[in-house]
Amino acid sequence: MSDQTRRSTGWQLDRSAPEAYERYLVPAIFVPWAERLVDRADVGNGDRVLDVACGTGVVARHAAARVGDAGSVVGLDVNEGMLEVAARTAAEAQLEIEWRAGDATELPFSGGGFDAVCCQQALQFVDDPTAALEEMGRVCGSDGCVVISVWRPLEHQPGYVVLAEALERHVGEDAGAMMRSPFPAWHEEELRTFARDAGFGEVSVAIEIGSVRYPSAEEFVRREAASSPLAEPISGVGRNVRDALVSAVEDGLEAYTDDDGIVFPIESFVLTLR
Repeated sequence: MSDQTRRSTGWQLDRSAPEAYERYLVPAIFVPWAERLVDRADVGNGDRVLDVACGTGVVARHAAARVGDAGSVVGLDVNEGMLEVAARTAAEAQLEIEWRAGDATELPFSGGGFDAVCCQQALQFVDDPTAALEEMGRVCGSDGCVVISVWRPLEHQPGYVVLAEALERHVGEDAGAMMRSPFPAWHEEELRTFARDAGFGEVSVAIEIGSVRYPSAEEFVRREAASSPLAEPISGVGRNVRDALVSAVEDGLEAYTDDDGIVFPIESFVLTLR
């Protein structure tokens, strides 16, 4: 099959973004980071854990595997579609997790009800980060901790720099902005300020580095599109534009290409708050 034919037949975008998110982005990106987050929170047998802005529940699932029958895990998100996929995925894994709809800035829980509160890659999408952190601190017990991960700024994410710039050139500024949005221009001191303003006395910020791998540049583009709001602008352009987009990403990631596809580093801040 020629490269042109392969690209022409490989652009059937998934109908459900939450399902695509769980299928594509969770294994490639979020599973290893969920493990790190739960490790940082020191989740163990009998703990009560809250996963804020849980998405399809990867952090909650990792926590549930550790708390045992004596513990409990709650996943909360504003997106009902994400919660539906989260509930189904947890049930398939035979994990007992409570799923709640709710806003990170108005958590529907009493104070001090959890031993650990986790939030993976969602604080950057909250209108008032300090208010969200205040709420996480309120529902966390005095001996517990809040652990947050937030991607470092885009310049530390070479694969996404290439993709964002290619989207801007070939699809439009809005598409490029969508790809930039998960990577806030926050640096360590801004995150410390958010946490201190939210009332935390102990603030630890670590930089952690992982990697992302996809079988090809085309699959990188397609899976990111299928799993996010990028699906609409990308599906609205012609085949030639999509081919040009993929070619630009392939060229930009040549230095990160091997016999197994593409692989590139990705960096995150991880905050441990008490």
